[in-house]
Amino acid sequence: MRNSVLADLTLEFAINVSNLCDNLQCNSVLSTQLLRSATSIGANLREALYGQSTADFIHKQQIALKECYETEYWLELLFHTKKISPTTYYSLKNDCGVIRAKLVKSINTTKENNRL
Repeated sequence: MRNSVLADLTLEFAINVSNLCDNLQCNSVLSTQLLRSATSIGANLREALYGQSTADFIHKQQIALKECYETEYWLELLFHTKKISPTTYYSLKNDCGVIRAKLVKSINTTKENNRL
């Protein structure tokens, strides 16, 4: 599987966020939004692997990247409203940042290799 490291990271991240959301004692809308965006990162990455073209592959990865940014927003909101601890926030924010950086690198490399 192409990007297996990234695929593994996104799966582990989704599991960690899912476990967090299962234990959150707050507004279900916030935890639902976080869960949706966090799990969408890996789902879009997996979908990209079966893209119909290079442009489709890049597009799906860009959607995954957008979901990373959205996930960071929900994490930040939960942190600033004191719904999650600083340790949890910074750990998940860091993991999301690692995924985001790898997505950006993958998108840029694919564009360079295909002169898009």
